[in-house]
Amino acid sequence: MTSFPLPLEGLRVLDFSQFLAGPYAALKLADMGADVVKVERVGTGDLSRHLYLTDTRIGGESTIFHAINRNKRSVAVDMKSDADRAALRDLVGAADVVLQNFRPGVMDRLGFGYEAVRAINSKVVYGSVTGYGTEGPWVDLPGQDLLAQARSGMMWLTGGAEDGPVAVGLPIGDVLAGAALAHGVLALLFRRERHGIGGLVETSLMEVLADLQFELLTTWLNDGGRMPRRSAQNPAHAYLAAPYGIYATADGHVAIAMGKLDILAGITGLDVGTAGLDPFIARDQIKAGLAKALATKPTEVWMEAFIAADIWAAPVLDWQQLVATGIMDRLDMLQEVERGDVRLRTTRLPIKFDGVRPAARRAAPALGEANDLLSKGWGTGNG
Repeated sequence: MTSFPLPLEGLRVLDFSQFLAGPYAALKLADMGADVVKVERVGTGDLSRHLYLTDTRIGGESTIFHAINRNKRSVAVDMKSDADRAALRDLVGAADVVLQNFRPGVMDRLGFGYEAVRAINSKVVYGSVTGYGTEGPWVDLPGQDLLAQARSGMMWLTGGAEDGPVAVGLPIGDVLAGAALAHGVLALLFRRERHGIGGLVETSLMEVLADLQFELLTTWLNDGGRMPRRSAQNPAHAYLAAPYGIYATADGHVAIAMGKLDILAGITGLDVGTAGLDPFIARDQIKAGLAKALATKPTEVWMEAFIAADIWAAPVLDWQQLVATGIMDRLDMLQEVERGDVRLRTTRLPIKFDGVRPAARRAAPALGEANDLLSKGWGTGNG
């Protein structure tokens, strides 16, 4: 254990954002020690409090809200109230960071856009996430993860040759945008420490999804515009040659990333002629042969042989199997958090500081539980 403070202890973050992208950035800052105060609408709060993935509720709120808002405090305000707006301006004046993820123009209309906030606090670091940037034909469209995935081109990279577009099965744009925003906030905080100036950091779902595809887009941009062909057989990557793919075994599935085809032929019984074909041109033929062979024996048998032969492969695990391996406990990636009678298990920050992984100080806040800040101000310390 270490007695050192967390890296962001004493940092004050006023978070106007809701749902996922902005709150994910705030979550990362909070887990690293920042005091994050979440600004919510009086009465209803963040939309994600009542947006359910399943019928599971924790303390009357959704698992989404609990997952993304641990280590934060909440103030519930009426943006039409002069008193509440004045109290928020006082909090802005004492904040190090202000975050928001509304459509362009919304925060300006509310009186808390970047220029208004900078006029109150010249050294503030202001972080903003949008769907598609702040100008252009898509600027007023809903900046939602699935819709951004659809517009980004990435849906044509997953799935087989005969499939339609395939979405990533989680809100990858929101999470990446939140991570990028936190990254940018930390960079501007470093600049402020060195040069004494604040600044504005902006990102969008479209920008991070383009960046996610940087390897493949670079290939396409420099390959005469030739589109990748998704494999018709055991797909896993639009460009990579055989054997790259996911294969059914006698009792499960195995992923094969890399390995010499002649060695794979010796292990699996794939005929030498097929193994000797060009792995790009004959990708589907080679993978079809491997698929037929791999279906004959259990995953464990294949994995023993692959590990011995230095074939890069892994069993395909579900969440139950993953947890059963003990790796999540070994990495200390799970924790229990509570708020009164609300208790739940969740993940932890995927970073260690001085050999220690920070634990959550509190579960997601009850709506308006820190409303004393509106009358007393931020004060000292980090709550």
